[in-house]
Amino acid sequence: MKKMKQLVALLLTLSMMFSMLVTSYAADGDKTIQIISFNDLHGSLAEGSKDLGWAKMVAAVNAIKKENPNTIVVSAGDNFQGTAISNLTHGEPVNELMKQLDVTASAVGNHEFDWGIGNFEKWSTDGGYDFLASNIYDKTTGKPVTWAKPYKVITIDGVKIGLIGIATPETLTKTKAEHVANLEFRDPAKAAQEWIDYLEAGKASEGKPEIIIAVTHLGAEQKDNGTDTTVAVTGTDIENLSNNTKGLDGIVTGHTHTSVVGYINGVAIVQANKQGRALGQLTITLNADKTIKSVVPKVLDYGKAKEALTADETAKATYDKWNTKLSPILDEKLGVAKGTFTHDNKINVSVLGKWVCEAMAEATDSQIAFQNGGGLRTEIPAGDITYGLMYTVMPFDNTLVTMDMKGSDILKTVEHGIDLPTAGYGSFSGLKVEYDPTLTYGSKVTKITLKDGKVLDMNKTYKVVTNDFMITGGDGYDFTGATNVVDTFIPIRDMLVDKVKKEVNVSAAVVDYVTIKAPVVKPDKDTSGTIKDTTEIIYIVQPNDMLWKIAKKYNMTFKELGEYNKLKNYNLIYPKQVLLIPVK
Repeated sequence: MKKMKQLVALLLTLSMMFSMLVTSYAADGDKTIQIISFNDLHGSLAEGSKDLGWAKMVAAVNAIKKENPNTIVVSAGDNFQGTAISNLTHGEPVNELMKQLDVTASAVGNHEFDWGIGNFEKWSTDGGYDFLASNIYDKTTGKPVTWAKPYKVITIDGVKIGLIGIATPETLTKTKAEHVANLEFRDPAKAAQEWIDYLEAGKASEGKPEIIIAVTHLGAEQKDNGTDTTVAVTGTDIENLSNNTKGLDGIVTGHTHTSVVGYINGVAIVQANKQGRALGQLTITLNADKTIKSVVPKVLDYGKAKEALTADETAKATYDKWNTKLSPILDEKLGVAKGTFTHDNKINVSVLGKWVCEAMAEATDSQIAFQNGGGLRTEIPAGDITYGLMYTVMPFDNTLVTMDMKGSDILKTVEHGIDLPTAGYGSFSGLKVEYDPTLTYGSKVTKITLKDGKVLDMNKTYKVVTNDFMITGGDGYDFTGATNVVDTFIPIRDMLVDKVKKEVNVSAAVVDYVTIKAPVVKPDKDTSGTIKDTTEIIYIVQPNDMLWKIAKKYNMTFKELGEYNKLKNYNLIYPKQVLLIPVK
């Protein structure tokens, strides 16, 4: 039975990859090199409904290498921060995984800085790979940082491959300011071109590479989520890098947690979802004279094939070792969620965001609380709440910071976070907001009151609480107008853990802190099924959303919701599409 299962897994995996692994189709003298990548792992080592998990990730990569030994593995960054098993050990288990995957190099993700810069050399040494970042400079020396290399050249089957690292300039506002205060993040395209020219001039001791690939953490977007190379790839930094450099043959990237396969300016680009849910692949075919014939990007999304994969036994044993060591902490039951604390609404305050902000305000006796959307990573499902789950929900060690703020500055903070184009939409409590998405960013709030209905006084001072990431400019928030700023040094996650332990049975309700009375698309007055005498909540469609699921959340039928929004096809909605939810 075991042999049969292994055979089925192998056949299924090979079948899925058949169209990509073109070695057997190469002409005489041609060579095919593969670059396999993952990105935004965020410490996700356990197998989940979507995540491959440690043992199956190793198995998948080993199967690919067996098919084509001319394979190297790289990471596009954000490897460690995100789960209890990784956070409690500062990434040690993740580093063991990377060693078992035989990772050659990793980009420097913004979350690599969440614990400061003291871990890079240990991670690199213990994991057997190099961090690459050609655009991070030490302000004191004016030179590239010592804990990451600008480039790396490796030789595989006689072919030299140059890897150039690029970090996102967004790092300056995507991690604690104190951790990057002495670092300069230079323009990705200019930095990359400097080292492309260096490599093409043959100045590297390893010699001139035949292939040059950028290993980056710049992020990219694509409407079809990485299934069609003809669909446009977008993103400010990735477009800048592709359009303003000459000599790159491909780009591996991460940061935006979605799948991307395509080309910009003829440069192949790949990004493989997040948390080990997929693998990226650049298949590079060379002629006999080592000139490049083609570079093809592909995302290997295992989906249901994951179930047929047989876990690598060595990798499984290593994961089990760490899980056993930490399970007494991770599995501690704190309480019970009496419903799902969702975190999927990018305009309104999510159920989870409401609960967290209200807890922050209660813990500090504040009137108003602000929490950045990206600080909360996943929902709390109905059922048992464990310590490990709380780490997954809030993996960052942020602390409560209180202050006094004028109403005018509070309004600016809401305006910044309510429709933030560069990060997750912010959560807040203590306020109610009316919002018009058709107005200019920064001026979309049409009405703002306290939770008791009193209008927010622009000249009055209110007690506010936020976290130590936001107070230093994280996600572009500006609290410079605040006074009496006090860092309590109370970790928000610990405060929430104590709250769950105390209450045992925890509940939270859907909230309409943000509403709109002027719809983006006004339905006809005589539209059948329209719900009248309502206010409206804006809902932004997320990847994998379906109309019936959205409607169910708001106690509607999909037909009612479709008619209300005048949709022509109820089976066709798109990520980032705006829907109006009528609320009686």
